[in-house]
Amino acid sequence: MPAPIQSPRCSLRLAGVFHGVMPRTAGFNSLGVGAMNSSTLLINDVLMFIGGGSAGTAGGIKVTTFALLGFVILAEIRGEPTVHVMNRRITDQVQRQALTVALLGVGAVMAGRIVLLSISSFPLDDVLFETTSAFGTVGMSTGITATGQLVLIALMFIGRLGPITLASALALRDRARRYELPEERPVVG
Repeated sequence: MPAPIQSPRCSLRLAGVFHGVMPRTAGFNSLGVGAMNSSTLLINDVLMFIGGGSAGTAGGIKVTTFALLGFVILAEIRGEPTVHVMNRRITDQVQRQALTVALLGVGAVMAGRIVLLSISSFPLDDVLFETTSAFGTVGMSTGITATGQLVLIALMFIGRLGPITLASALALRDRARRYELPEERPVVG
């Protein structure tokens, strides 16, 4: 029995689904990452930075952290005093943990990007892709990994252990204040 003939649309859809899933965890690719368009690299950057599920071995800030920050933003836009998700209230402590993990992740990727941009002549798209891939422990590359290997190794280490260790340390640390300072309302935005 001959093999069924696939249409080009089917293979493009399959490649699209494949490349939509791989930046989150595995790092496999069927198309040359270095030849991708800038917008495709940026979408992959976002997927790699978010990463996989909290109980998995994928890197990144984790899907639950990203979703929690989305619910915090939604509650703020609605003017609600507390964050509610699936008939549960999310405590302020968990919200601060998610914000801390996300912002420290952004800081680590940006610091690595600045260092790689200063020691190489590669374009911003490629450098941002490499640093985000290292932080997310994805393993995808645009082909510039030979430059700044120590920076990428440090980002891989931070990306693998950093969010987990930071979230655990923040969850276990509970310090009571003996006094409170007066409240201030700085101008935001």
